[in-house]
Amino acid sequence: MSADPTQVLAFETDCHLFDGCGFPAPGLHSFLFEPLWGDADSNLYFNKTMLLALLGSVIIVGFFWAAFRKPKLVPGKLQMTAEAGYDFIRRGIVYETIGKRDGEKYVPLMVSLFFVIWMMNLWSIIPVAQFPVTAIISYPAVLAGIVYLLWVGLTFKKHGFVGALKNFTGYDKNLGGVLPLSMTIEFFSNLLVRPFTHAVRLFANMFAGHTLLLLFTIASWYMLNGIGIAYAGVSFVMVLVMTAFELFIQAVQAYVFVLLACSYIQGALAKGH
Repeated sequence: MSADPTQVLAFETDCHLFDGCGFPAPGLHSFLFEPLWGDADSNLYFNKTMLLALLGSVIIVGFFWAAFRKPKLVPGKLQMTAEAGYDFIRRGIVYETIGKRDGEKYVPLMVSLFFVIWMMNLWSIIPVAQFPVTAIISYPAVLAGIVYLLWVGLTFKKHGFVGALKNFTGYDKNLGGVLPLSMTIEFFSNLLVRPFTHAVRLFANMFAGHTLLLLFTIASWYMLNGIGIAYAGVSFVMVLVMTAFELFIQAVQAYVFVLLACSYIQGALAKGH
């Protein structure tokens, strides 16, 4: 059973320096939420992270629908913003990595991945929400799984069964006696390690960033007592610095996730594999 965030929050806000209580450091309880609906023991429930993921998806769909439902030759501010975001992913990532001819059909998927991930990351610094959905490993894992299935499917479709195996194992007869070892390493690296690192890279950055934000936020409140006020001020400055840094990291992680997805697709489509 997960910890009750209400009780945890009450303990954290009631505890100050010199009150005789220890520092309420953030931990796994900071990433666990009681169900808003359903029973956690039965695994049939709806909690805060699910709500944020749903709201984020609705916001992204609503934004692009509002921007393009009545497109104009001379775009307004909303349409211009949406076009700029779409064009950035299309030209700056997809075309640069996969190429214009082969990459055009994957632009909608990559744009969707980028903005959904970015929105789920942004919840971390939005008041009331204050939690990055991607700090829960299941969400990056599903997104990485979609890319993985697409990449594997394209590899078999493009190169056939034997060609795909050569692609996955990095087959090169010029390697001689080390070929079996090289093929084994490449096989596990591509088919097992690659999807794992694709998901964990996003998850770990958001998990660490949220933990640091929590740490300095709780510290600011905890030290707001007596001579600890001076330290609370320093800690609060760090909250502001970390928030600005998180804004940058949130966009970068969405960019890196999509960039890697495009590089995998490019590898599947490339000749000579």
